[in-house]
Parts: sequence; C-alpha cells; structure tokens
Amino acid sequence: MSTGEADGAVAGATPGTGPGARQAVSEARRIVVKVGSSSLTTAAGGLDADRVDALVDVLAKVRGADQEVVLVSSGAIAAGLAPLGLRRRPRDLARQQAAASVGQGLLVARYTASFARYGVRVGQVLLTSDDMSRRAHHRNASRTLDKLLAMGAFPIVNENDTVATDEIRFGDNDRLAALVAHLVRADLLVLLSDVDGVYDGDPSRPDTSRIAEVRAPADLADIEIGSAGKAGVGTGGMVTKVEAARIAAAAGIPVVLTSAVHAADALAGGDTGTYFHATGRRSADRLLWLQHASAPQGALVLDDGAVRAVVEGRKSLLPAGIAGLEGDFAAGDPVELRDGAGRAVARGLVNFDAKEMPRLIGRSTRELARELGPAYEREVVHRDDLVILHP
Repeated sequence: MSTGEADGAVAGATPGTGPGARQAVSEARRIVVKVGSSSLTTAAGGLDADRVDALVDVLAKVRGADQEVVLVSSGAIAAGLAPLGLRRRPRDLARQQAAASVGQGLLVARYTASFARYGVRVGQVLLTSDDMSRRAHHRNASRTLDKLLAMGAFPIVNENDTVATDEIRFGDNDRLAALVAHLVRADLLVLLSDVDGVYDGDPSRPDTSRIAEVRAPADLADIEIGSAGKAGVGTGGMVTKVEAARIAAAAGIPVVLTSAVHAADALAGGDTGTYFHATGRRSADRLLWLQHASAPQGALVLDDGAVRAVVEGRKSLLPAGIAGLEGDFAAGDPVELRDGAGRAVARGLVNFDAKEMPRLIGRSTRELARELGPAYEREVVHRDDLVILHP
C-alpha cells in the first residue's frame, strides 16, 4: 500500500463515502487527534512555527464548538535535532533521549504560545508503555486526562522518550494514540501526517485510487502496505497508521487517516483521507492494553488440552494444563501463553511468581489446596485477565 502527498485533491480518487457515511465524525463529542513529526518540523529537525499554528487554529476551532479534543503529538525528538547539532534522527537510544529532553520543552512551549492566542491553557501528559500496562498507572492517566478536560485545559500527550527504554517503548505514537482514544473513551480518532490517505497502489500512477473507506480488515487484505513519508524525521509509516486504525476500530472507535493540511475537512466529516468504520465494541481497558501495550515478562507453555480450553472454550488457565515456563515474572505481570509449538496463543496476568510455578505445574487445584493451602486453589491466569491472540 502506498501513500500520496498531501497537496489537495488526488486525481482518480474514489468517490466519497456517501451522504451520512461519516456521520460519526460530525457527531463525535470527544476526539483524539494524533499528529506526526513530519507535520510539525522541517526535514532537518526543528519546529516549524507556521505548521504548529495552522494545526492549533483547527483544533481550537473544533474545541470551541462544544467538543473535547486530546492531542497526541510526536515531534519531541525531531525538535531536538537541530538545537543539538544532529543532522538526522539518531539510531541509539541515549541520543534519542537527549534529543527528546531538549525537544519536548521546545514542543510544549510552542504549543503553549500558539494556544495562548485563543486563551487556552495546555496540559502536558507524558506516557510510557508501562503506564498503560499497569492498572494503577492506567487509572491515574485516565483520571488526569479527564480532569484536564473538565478544567478546560487542552491535553497534549506524547511518549515519554526521555525515560522509556527499548523494552517499554510504544515505538510509535500511532499505537499510543489508539490506546489513548480508548483510555479517554473517545468517539473518534484522527491520524494526521504528511500523507493524505491509503491508496490501492503507487499514487504516482494514473490508475491508482485513494481508498475512501475501510469497513473491515479484509478490505485491505490484497493491498501492499507502504513505508513512511518523505520527511524522514518520524518512526511511523503507513503500516503503523493502519495498525493503529485497526486497534481503535476494533475497540469501537471510528478513525480518519489523512494529512495535517486536511485536518479541518477531516474533523468536519468531509470526504478526505481514509475512513475506518468501527468494527467492534468497546472492551475492558485492561484487555486492550494487555493485547497492545503490555510487555510480557515471561511465558507459560500449555498442553494441547489447555490450549483448547483457553482459546476455544475461553476458560481460565489452571495449573494442570501447564507443561513448562520461561522468564522471571512476578504475580500480576503479563505473560504469554504458548502452545507446544511455541506460538503465543494468548496473553494474561499471572497470579503467581515464577519461583512458585515449578511445584504447581501439572497438578490439580484441589491437590494443591490440600497440600499448600486454600490460596493455591485458584487459576494461574483468570479468564477475565486474559486476551486471545490467535483464535
């Protein structure tokens, strides 16, 4: 799948999604907007004040129309490149964190000054994957964002690149935006970048068309996914945007994927970019982050009967069905549940420490309760704390 440049209408674009097809956009009361680094900075790094102001002009107008908006903004690392004399985005984590440390302050300062033109205060919220995967942190993040909105501040969310390690990074803000949309119970997610939608081929060819809407993942099954835009200062390409759209849509949140220059049209429900219809219902917060944000701390290997019980029967995992384990995890940590071939079939929160597991493996809960006490007459992973990865 290829992407086109955001320079107005595209020749050969598919007809619109039809009258009322994007009604969910115009009816959305709480919206999460994600903007990529390439839409805010120059290719060499450094913020483009005019681009930031143009985006804020759109967001302030939407916010003033009795709608709530949360902005997930990339750009911290890119903004820190030029001030630190870096010609391109560094590959090593330490220099990325240094650039983020410098750039995050510049980014928020620019947003603060721009929103001040409308008398709007800005609130910064920096998150790591760990914040989304641990229940207490997850609840606190939700409360903070809700309170900022209630108090009239404009929340700006970014990954906390200055402290995130390789093991707990989101990797791109597209996925973070999808999770934030679910976290704040948004009615709509808008993904903005330097590309104006999803195409069914190379947009430079005259026979290529913009895909105006996606009703199900199968609609893109035969489309080759393209790479990132031309700016080269971000980490996300079309692959990450489509995956983020799928995550949000599966959680009951429609998505518009388009370019930053078409932000106003997208938020007004216009026929711009690619519209992803909601394909599922909202799930429990812990299940969404468990599947898409948690970092497994170990693995439990299941026998064939346990795989069937967990995957097909949607049952809890009992000690009797475990054939082995890997890793050094603690009670409450996320772990992978694997079949005999090593394929991860599910992910869940484990109720025991890894050091306790050897004496539990393959034994019935009744036997364990009799020998070790009533605390051991329970599931290793309860079905309410378990998400299926491969049905």
